Amino acid sequence: MKRKACCEVGIKSIDIDLPEQVPEAELIAKVHELNADPNVHGILVQLPLPKHINEEKVLTEISIDKDVDGFHPLNIGKLAMKGREPLFLPCTPKGCIELLKRSGISIKGKRAVVVGRSNIVGLPVSLLLLKEDATVTVVHSRTEEPESMIREADIVIAAAGQPMMIKGSWIKSGAAVIDVGTNAVDDATRKSGYRLVGDVDFDQACKVAGWVTPVPGGVGPMTVAMLLKNTLEGAKRVIGQ
Repeated sequence: MKRKACCEVGIKSIDIDLPEQVPEAELIAKVHELNADPNVHGILVQLPLPKHINEEKVLTEISIDKDVDGFHPLNIGKLAMKGREPLFLPCTPKGCIELLKRSGISIKGKRAVVVGRSNIVGLPVSLLLLKEDATVTVVHSRTEEPESMIREADIVIAAAGQPMMIKGSWIKSGAAVIDVGTNAVDDATRKSGYRLVGDVDFDQACKVAGWVTPVPGGVGPMTVAMLLKNTLEGAKRVIGQ
C-alpha cells in the first residue's frame, strides 16, 4: 500500500528486501548507506523485525532528518516535552489527529481516552493529544474497570489489539471514536477464512457515537498519507523550501 501510494503521488520508492536471517550489522549497514544518499529523503524500517535484531538499536541508526516514521528516540523525546517540536510525528498518531481536525472535532479541553500504550500508537497519540490540550487518560491491560473511564470520554482512540473489546455500551453518546485496531477473526464465509475487525464493536458503536472509523479503511489510509506528508516535509527541508 505504501509503495502504491508513493507511485500515485510521484514519490520515488526504493525497496530493499532482506532475508529474515539477515545479521543485525548488515541491516544497520543498509540504513547507513541510505543515510548517506542525498537522493533519499525518508527511511522506513518495516516493523516488526525478526527476534534476533534489536529494534531500538536499528531505529536509532536512522538519520533523524530522514526518520519519516517518527520513531527515532530524539523525535519521540521531543514529542514528550513541552515547547519542543519533533522533526517528524509518528504516522498513525498524526493521522488520528488529522482525522479529528478534518472532521471538525474540537480537541482542546476535551476528555480523551487512549486504549493501549504501545510505542507505535498508544504512547505517541496520548502525547499528541496532550499537545492539543486534551485531558488524557491511558487505559491498558492492567487498568481496572476500563469501561467506566471510556464512558467518560469525548474522544476514544482504540489501539489495544483486542478484537471488538470496546462495546457500544462503553461509549458516550456523541463521542468521536477512532479505531486503530486491525485484528483477524475466523470467518468461514470468506474465501480467506478470516475477516478484519477493529478493537471497537463497530455496529454497536455506530448507534451511539457521533463519529466512528471503520476497519479496514479508516485509519490505515491516513497512516500511509501521513508517511507521504512526512517524506515531502523532509525533502522540503533539504532543498530549503
